[in-house]
This record gives sequence, C-alpha cells and structure tokens, in this order.
Amino acid sequence: MAAGVVPPTARRRSGGTGSGGAGSSGAVALLVLPALVAFTAFGIIPLIGVVVLSFTTWDGIGTITPAGFANWATLLSDPQLPHALGVTFLIMVLCWLVQTPLSILIGVFISGQQRYRGVLAVLYFVPLLLSSAAIAIAYKALLDPNFGLGAGLGLQLLAQNWLGEPGLAVGVVVFVVSWQFIPFHSLIYQGAVRQIPVSLFEAATIDGAGRVRQFFSITLPQLKYTIITSSTLMAAGSLTFFDLIFVLTAGGPSDATRVLALDMYLRGFRGNLMGPASMIAVILVVVGLVIALALRRIGGTDPNASQLEGA
Repeated sequence: MAAGVVPPTARRRSGGTGSGGAGSSGAVALLVLPALVAFTAFGIIPLIGVVVLSFTTWDGIGTITPAGFANWATLLSDPQLPHALGVTFLIMVLCWLVQTPLSILIGVFISGQQRYRGVLAVLYFVPLLLSSAAIAIAYKALLDPNFGLGAGLGLQLLAQNWLGEPGLAVGVVVFVVSWQFIPFHSLIYQGAVRQIPVSLFEAATIDGAGRVRQFFSITLPQLKYTIITSSTLMAAGSLTFFDLIFVLTAGGPSDATRVLALDMYLRGFRGNLMGPASMIAVILVVVGLVIALALRRIGGTDPNASQLEGA
C-alpha cells in the first residue's frame, strides 16, 4: 500500500465516528431543549420579574410605581429582617442535626435484604405522603395543653404550652419537620448504601472488623457525596418552610418561628408590600445559591469523582 493512502475501511470508521458524534450531540441538545425552555419559563423569567418588582412600590392590586433603592434601604435597616434570617438558619441547622444522623441510621437499617425491613421502609415513608398543612393541624391539636394528647392521657409532661413558649415552639417545628422529611432522606441513603460493594464489608469482616467499625470506616466514608446531596436538599427545603409553620405557629410566639419565607408572605399578602416581599424572595435565592455552592465545594469540585476512590 502506498504511503499516505488511507484504507477505505479506516476512512469509513473515521467518518462514521465523526458523524455519529455530531448526531449524538444533536440528539442530546434536542433532549435538553424542553427542560431548558421549561426552566427559562418557570425559573429564569419569574426570577427576573421578582428582581424588577423589588425596585417598585406595589400593593398587589393598583399601579406599579418605580421606587429605586428605597425598598432595599428600608428593608435592610429593618431589625425584623436579620431576626427572620437568624430564625431561618437556626431551624435549618437544628433540622440538619436531627435529620442527618437519623436518616443515615434508618437508611442503613432498611438497606438490608430481609423482608420485614421492606415493610418497615414502607411504613417509614408514610409521613412524606401526607400534606404539611394536615400534619400541622394534627400536631397542633395533639399538643393543645387543654384538649390535646397530654390532657387526655393525664400526662403533665405532655400537657405543656408547646406552641406558646418560644423555645418549645422552635423545638416543635424542628420535630415536626424532621418527622415528615426523615423518610425522604432515609430513602436516599438506602439507595446509596446498596451501591457500596459487598466486597468491602467482606474484606473488613475477614480482618475482624465488627459492624460498628464497618459503619464508621466503610459506610460513612462511602456516603460522603450522598450526605452532601442530602444536606443541600435539607438546606433548600429549610429556606422554603412556610405552610407547616404558618398553620402550626403562624410565626409566633413573639416571632420566634417567623422564618424568611413566612416573613415574605406576611409582608406581601397581609401588609400589601410586594416590593419588600420580592426583596426577601431575592435574598432567599441568593442564600440558597451560596449554601449550595458552599456544600458543593466541601464535597469536591470534580464531577467525575467516585466514592470508591478512598476505599
């Protein structure tokens, strides 16, 4: 064969690969397009509208009047804003501290292959299927100091003013939120645990490691990226708590549970101040993005990293 002459088969392979690559890229772009259009229509455009609305004065009914930076200056000097932000972060941290260890333990437990664990997994998942408003109404009735569960059973420990004391009210909110959403995160951890190679546990067993040692030396390190994902979802969810807190405590007592999302609603729909309410919405988006990026940085920036690299 003469030098520099490419065989026909090689030419066909080369051309086929190139056209196939271009075709696959076009197919991927076509599949991504509907999601991009939906995200732009229901995410980007409303966000731009909220940002614009934050620089206006509007009561929700009348004419929208430009206000410049007056809304921002007024809201940023309002002591209610840092208070609501502090309550939001307090509930977020407490919910994370309660939900994460319990979700991991339940997820590890129900990841077994025994039949009874499958039944328990279904039972654990039931709270997530209930409405947050219905859960709040049920717990509000159960915790009533005069007609609730404690008074009915004659138990003084339960017959307290749970929703009338600031510290107790925050604790009740954290408990109810955790009770509802632990099943969701347990399901995430269950799937992650089942992805860990059994050979790791078999090797640890041969080396004489017990279940507790295997949990801390194998299971937890392998759940690193799952913990980051779960924590991101918890943080994002904590920023949008509204219906449960609104029904359960309405932000009280003494604004002890007035989180940013509830503060936004009260300012916008009760105070008819759509400009400041839109500002709080922008703040929620910014805080959520900062937390998500920080958690991503903690988990590592390599998208191709594997949990098994440190095994």
